Amino acid sequence: MSKFLIVHPDELSVKWIERLKSLGVDTLCIHSVGGTEAHEHLAKMLEGQKSDEVKSLFDLATTEGLSVEYELHAASYLLPRELFKSHPEYFRVDANGERTTSFNFCVSNKEALDFVSKRAAELADTLYASSDKFYFWLDDGKDLHCHCDKCRELSPSDQQLLALNSMLEAIKEKRPDAKLAYLAYCTTTDAPKKIKPHKDIFLEYAPFERDRKLPARVMSEAERENLAKLFEVFGKKDSKILEYWYDNSMFSGWKKPPKDMTVDNEMVVDDVSFYRELGFENIGSFACYLGSDYEELHGEPDLSAFKNV
Repeated sequence: MSKFLIVHPDELSVKWIERLKSLGVDTLCIHSVGGTEAHEHLAKMLEGQKSDEVKSLFDLATTEGLSVEYELHAASYLLPRELFKSHPEYFRVDANGERTTSFNFCVSNKEALDFVSKRAAELADTLYASSDKFYFWLDDGKDLHCHCDKCRELSPSDQQLLALNSMLEAIKEKRPDAKLAYLAYCTTTDAPKKIKPHKDIFLEYAPFERDRKLPARVMSEAERENLAKLFEVFGKKDSKILEYWYDNSMFSGWKKPPKDMTVDNEMVVDDVSFYRELGFENIGSFACYLGSDYEELHGEPDLSAFKNV
């Protein structure tokens, strides 16, 4: 089993790398912040990676044996919004029947899909020290899929998978060992029904909406059935559970200063055990808003449960 934690790029430090090693984590994941401005955060992250200081941190991580991965809400970066003036047909139709620049794109438009896929391949080459596993998620939120005449025949899950298949084919032209994650999250939690995944698309399951006061194993029968369908579509190889045990950005309402984080260590241990029983190969959590500003306010965050799982 592989263990990972996800941090924001501006929170990465030598201390974070040492912390990951002490916890037995083998994969450092970078998340450039989601939300409505995810494309801007991603562009800022890429600009920051040009500095020797940032490169040295990733070099240290890889020297210490950590694999580096990037988990990114990338759709609005891959299709720049300013293209709407010249190519409105590239963009999605919202639930009111209007073309809009807000979020994602029209996956049924071949030119748009080709453009996005080419940009995805370029992005894969740009990510410093990245492994061959990529996470180019669609935009962050609900009901952000396309409702045009062609796309409306596809569920949000099928629309996402159609885009991912195309992206992966483009990425593989330069990186033949590349794999790409299907993010089961919010409106894409249901298994795709009409689109079949490329063999190197793997499942990443992010139970964002579950009750965090209850252990994961109280999952409803409907959730269990849907997860079984997801495994049926994607298999369990490389499967990844993305939890929120240490996501202090969530607990802080995505606003700084970060709040003091309280962790239910027994639940973390039990949840990891449950996800192992289900067959997930990779288990981890967001661990954002736990940088130097957190330590100055609240001291060292308690991640101890993750060391013993």
